[in-house]
Amino acid sequence: MKKLLLVVTTLVFAVFAGLSFHPSYISETETKTDNIEKIDAENRAPKVSETQLIYDSLNLDSVLNYDAFEQAMIGYRSIPAKNKDILTVIDFSLPSTEKRMYVLDMKNKKLLFHTLVSHGRNSGEKFATEFSNKHGSYQSSLGFYITDATYQGGNGYSLRLEGLEPGINDQAKARAIVIHGADYCSEDVIRATGRLGRSYGCPALPRALNKPIINTIKEGSLLFIYAGDDAYTADSDVFKKYQTEPTRRS
Repeated sequence: MKKLLLVVTTLVFAVFAGLSFHPSYISETETKTDNIEKIDAENRAPKVSETQLIYDSLNLDSVLNYDAFEQAMIGYRSIPAKNKDILTVIDFSLPSTEKRMYVLDMKNKKLLFHTLVSHGRNSGEKFATEFSNKHGSYQSSLGFYITDATYQGGNGYSLRLEGLEPGINDQAKARAIVIHGADYCSEDVIRATGRLGRSYGCPALPRALNKPIINTIKEGSLLFIYAGDDAYTADSDVFKKYQTEPTRRS
């Protein structure tokens, strides 16, 4: 009887020991479960595009419309340019009373200039809504440009622009579409009239910033004029060739 009791007691102890003392087994199981949950969480997380990462690194949130930046980056990646360190974006979806020109240092991830810029007199009043590539239209043209050489002209220190998009802005040089300073591009004019003055189609700048901006972007950097215009993106060869990036982070 004592022997039987000893056997039963040993068996019970062994069972409880088996249930209670396997820390390494439990630890390995928990680790595997944690890893699975981590992988599942990573797979469920939205993918962040390279464009979004650059936008974040430039601290442009609430400063530059993401859609304008995203479109500018499509051309920045696909269009050869002598100077890839600088990218200029003009956002004509904004009213002329707002600062809508952005000069970006892509190498050092800095916003160098953020300023007013005028649109063409026949493109609209406070907002630019009409665009043209035609001579004598006095309208702004959308799309991608390469900055060219500087010169002294009737509007002072100026920068020639070469339109890169056939049928959209390739008449820029023939139309004398240049960057120049203008007295009508100022806060004083906004206070007096409720909008900026307008050009013959040139992106005109405040006098005080004209020279430093031109000297920063001249000789081979890319400039993009945006307006959130679906007709432009439908006609542009740059966007016809574009393959969609991963979805933007919400």
